[in-house]
Amino acid sequence: MLLNIDPGLSSKFPGLSARITRINGVSVKKADPSLEAFKKEVMEEVTALWKLDDLRDNASFRAYRDFFWRVKVDPTKSRPAAEALIRRILRGNPLPTINTLVDAYNLASVRTAIPLAAFDAGRLSGELVMREARAGEEFLGIGMNSPIQLEGGEPVVQDAVRLIAVYPHRDADHSKVTYGTSDIILMSCGVPGVSGETLESAEQVGVATIIRFCGGSETKV
Repeated sequence: MLLNIDPGLSSKFPGLSARITRINGVSVKKADPSLEAFKKEVMEEVTALWKLDDLRDNASFRAYRDFFWRVKVDPTKSRPAAEALIRRILRGNPLPTINTLVDAYNLASVRTAIPLAAFDAGRLSGELVMREARAGEEFLGIGMNSPIQLEGGEPVVQDAVRLIAVYPHRDADHSKVTYGTSDIILMSCGVPGVSGETLESAEQVGVATIIRFCGGSETKV
C-alpha cells in the first residue's frame, strides 16, 4: 500500500510516493550459501547490463539525484542506494554483507534500480507517515555514534513515537533489522518522476527475494 504522506510535504514535492508492505515470520541469519551464490548471479547481470557512463544519464537515477539536491543532500557524496550498489559492482567491489535480510533486499534494489528499506516491525508503534522534519528534531541513524539535529523541512518517516528514517537515504538505528527480527515493514522508496507501477514492481521483487532467502509471508499493511 502507499505510505501516508503529510499534505504539506506532498504539496512541496508533487509526485512523491513510497510503498510499504509487511512480511511476517522471517528468519535473519549472518549468511547463507544460496544467497551468496545469488549475489554472484546478480553481479554478473549488472556487469552485462550496465556501464558506469550509463548511470549518469539514466532517467530513474537522475530523478533520485534531483530529489537529493532538493532536500540538500549532495548525491555525489551520498548516492541514492540503488545507484551506489550498482556503481560498487561495476567498479569491481563486493557488495556489503550485513545479514541475510538486508543483503536480500539490497539485491532486489540492484535488480530494480529502486531503493528499498526494511524496519523491524516489532520495534514500531502505530501507523507510519512521511512528513517534514521540525527544526531541532534529533535523529540517530544506523552507524551514528550520537544523534544529529535536523534543520527542519527534511522529509522524514515516523511511527507514532519516533523518527525511523530521514527519507530516502538514512534509516534509524532503533528499528534496524537484526538477527532477532521476525517481522518487517518493507518500504519501496519513490521520488517525483518514478511511477507508481515501477514502485509496485520493485516491491514485488523485494518481497519475493526476501521470502526466498529468509522465509516468511507477506501481509498487507
